[in-house]
Amino acid sequence: MTRRFTRLAWSAATVTYLLIILGAIVRITGSGMGCGEHWPLCNGRLLPPLDLPTLIEYGHRLAAAAVAVLVTVLAAHAWWLRREAGNGKREASPGVAAYGALALLVLQVGLGAVTVKLSLPPWTVILHLGTAMLLLATLLVVARGVPLARPSRAGLGALALGFVTVLFGALTANLGAASACIGFPLCNGELVPAGNYLQHVHWTHRLLAYALAGYVCWWALRTKQRGAWSVVALVTMQVAVAATMVLLALPRLLQIAHVAVGAAVWAGLVLAVL
Repeated sequence: MTRRFTRLAWSAATVTYLLIILGAIVRITGSGMGCGEHWPLCNGRLLPPLDLPTLIEYGHRLAAAAVAVLVTVLAAHAWWLRREAGNGKREASPGVAAYGALALLVLQVGLGAVTVKLSLPPWTVILHLGTAMLLLATLLVVARGVPLARPSRAGLGALALGFVTVLFGALTANLGAASACIGFPLCNGELVPAGNYLQHVHWTHRLLAYALAGYVCWWALRTKQRGAWSVVALVTMQVAVAATMVLLALPRLLQIAHVAVGAAVWAGLVLAVL
């Protein structure tokens, strides 16, 4: 593969990571309807009045447009490289992961439109984030430029647990359950909270996070890989951010940091499994 293709893939992955953080800022600041129910226009205009909620949502849409352009160009470049390789003009060609990224992009755009049209129901927001995480993972696979080898069971377990933890985090945030459990590490001082379903959702997310922390430590000790130990460091940072966020009554900056480090944990897991 060419250096240009690799740089393009890393650029697409980086902008996708930033897009995930911008999506969190949209949710945390309550700016999800900053462009009204209009899509792809914003309040019916290409360049709307930029009050703060509109500016945040519009910035998120512009970042999404940048991801769309990068992923589309990446897939087209992959097709061209594969055609050149088929003609014997190049020694190596990229795999099909770039096409998978394009398919995930189409799905993500559709989910984004549905989310706006339905006025941000939690299930669409969660699917939107889940698809963004899969897109990020696929772009990292493309950027690394390695064949899609069969990962170990331990690696698959780490990926699955990490992905479910991310989705439950999104569920906790979008159902308004982030403040349902006060205190840390227990939920309202209880090992098994006896409150409403919001406490159960929040507590399930915490239990998954604790399980992930323990699992990646075991995984790193077993594999002795530098990437696995990097994931341990990121998960430790994430638990520290989460604990501080809960104890300080959910300040916005720490909520954003929680999403940013969580996405970094997911990216680290994907790279380590490779």
